[in-house]
Amino acid sequence: MVSQILQELKTAVKIPDLRKKLLFTALILFIFRLAAHIPVAGVNLQALKGLFGQNQFLGLLDIFSGGTLANFSVMALGLGPYINASIILQLLQMVLPQLEELSKEGEYGWEKINQYTRFLTIPLAAVQSIGMYALLKSQNIIAQASFLQIVATIVTMVAGTIFLMWLGELITEKGIGNGISLLIFAGIIGRLPVSFGQTAAVAESGKIFSILIFAVLALMVIASVIFIDEAIRKVRIEYAKRVMGGKLYGGQTTFLPLKINQAGVITIIFAVSLVLIPSMVGKFLAQVPNKVVAGMALGLANFFTPGGVIYNLSYFILVVGFTYFYTAVIFNPKKIAEEIQKHGGFIPGIRPGSSTVTYLNYILTRITLAGAVFLGVVAILPSIVQKMTGVTTMTVGGTSILIVVSVVLETFKVIENMVQMRGYDKFLEKF
Repeated sequence: MVSQILQELKTAVKIPDLRKKLLFTALILFIFRLAAHIPVAGVNLQALKGLFGQNQFLGLLDIFSGGTLANFSVMALGLGPYINASIILQLLQMVLPQLEELSKEGEYGWEKINQYTRFLTIPLAAVQSIGMYALLKSQNIIAQASFLQIVATIVTMVAGTIFLMWLGELITEKGIGNGISLLIFAGIIGRLPVSFGQTAAVAESGKIFSILIFAVLALMVIASVIFIDEAIRKVRIEYAKRVMGGKLYGGQTTFLPLKINQAGVITIIFAVSLVLIPSMVGKFLAQVPNKVVAGMALGLANFFTPGGVIYNLSYFILVVGFTYFYTAVIFNPKKIAEEIQKHGGFIPGIRPGSSTVTYLNYILTRITLAGAVFLGVVAILPSIVQKMTGVTTMTVGGTSILIVVSVVLETFKVIENMVQMRGYDKFLEKF
């Protein structure tokens, strides 16, 4: 698999158009990592690092902010507001008929929905920046500031999120792969040296056996992710023979490939964005003067502590639910059945039309269940192993394995498809 990826990269580099896309993507990722080390003014970075080292919740937030929160950089909020806005817009498509119709209008409709997502990102980023400022202020991470300084800090954080969102869209439009996923991937990879350093310190303390367990599980998870990502259910499609202009057409047999994991890595990102909200809100409200509200908020934060039973159960349910939800968004059995019927195709033993739709729904529901349960188990597995071994340094890295492997596979497939398309173009030019 690794040799195949390297071979495709070598081929892609030799093609001028793809080489430009790869270099552009690398440049944007470099800009992102550079900006991730530009801190907001008035922040005690040493105290901040100490707080993140003691708080698993903040460590998870840092991973999914792209590694920018630990430095409290100008992009400290990361892509969280944009991801939350995307979730809200996709949920609203199931409630508001106007948005549902807009989503069916092809490229124009999706562009309008993306525009609404950007607009919604701004107020969400403002709310999250206020909450983050209040949380760090309560921990004496941020010094006492005037009203204008507070406003400047919040505006800086919102602008950083908008800038990061723009970088992701630039990669999607002019680079290679999904820009948002690649930025999160870059943030996770950027945190690996820190995670490895902490793990090395744990190994010196005598927990080498526990480290080996983590390493073996990591290899098993990587192999499992690759297997599930590549697994498909082939649905046989027959095309009837037709005579047109004295010639015989059709009579072919093809297969409709249905992936076990249709949704990909985005479901994990969605689930984490939501499962962290109770802890964030609880820790924010725990600082209010009202003791009753503060006590209830602290109880909520403790109830959803990362790594706890309720947290893991909620995380698992959200992953399974979002897998089904996102699969329903990106795969429309009715549309597929109409396309098959329009081209004279049918599934052997299944009548065209509504019967085909029912059959595709039946298959999709069963294979999605397997993929959703797998994603859920992988998502909570690091927390379970951490409880068993007592090693906490690799919990975040283990949770991120799924995202890293999935993004690598998705990006590789994009590169592979582009290489094949360029090969077809050269072939056609000869004729």
